[in-house]
Amino acid sequence: MTDFKICGLTTPGTVDAAQAVGSFALGFNFFPPSPRFLPLDRAAALIGRVRAGVRRVAVLVDPDDALIDAVTSAGIDTLQLHGREDAARVAAVAARTGLPVWKAAGVSTRDEIRAAVAAAGPAEWLLLDAKAPRDASLPGGNGLAFDWRLLSGMTIGRPWGLGGGLSPANVGAAIGAASGLSGFGFVDVSSGVEEAVGVKSVSLIEEFAKVVRA
Repeated sequence: MTDFKICGLTTPGTVDAAQAVGSFALGFNFFPPSPRFLPLDRAAALIGRVRAGVRRVAVLVDPDDALIDAVTSAGIDTLQLHGREDAARVAAVAARTGLPVWKAAGVSTRDEIRAAVAAAGPAEWLLLDAKAPRDASLPGGNGLAFDWRLLSGMTIGRPWGLGGGLSPANVGAAIGAASGLSGFGFVDVSSGVEEAVGVKSVSLIEEFAKVVRA
């Protein structure tokens, strides 16, 4: 069965809802330009609500070591790098922290998917996201999906997840496009379960989970 991650959580109620519907990982955003950004004190309080066995994932964009140290001190147990980090940086972060590292990459072509696989290095998971528009201030969370037909016949060759523009309306089709490929393990949603920009909806979280489980 496909797992799912609810990303960009900012309130106690939505953290609790994501756990209640069985999200295997919860994402907390530490990129200041994002409308889902959390300062460390707020993040620590939310992370403290996460029960054992549910992954607590920090979403980071080209973070320096000081920020990595700060978020791990807040209770994070997984680091998701969503910037220009290469395989060497992924390896360095994993070695420095001793924590699992995920690498997210925006893609719009098959060549970019291949490049993302190479750049993930020793990452535990590769997350394929939609490539951000040139004028976008965020590398992800823009509500855009890439053409999942690009995945057809590809060999990712490592554990990977699918994100980018997913919602209750299209996640079933996304899983259908990805589930035949080896290594596929989860889908990732952020803006697709929001009632306003940066504001998660409990009912949409529940609906998303229902579709994934179906």
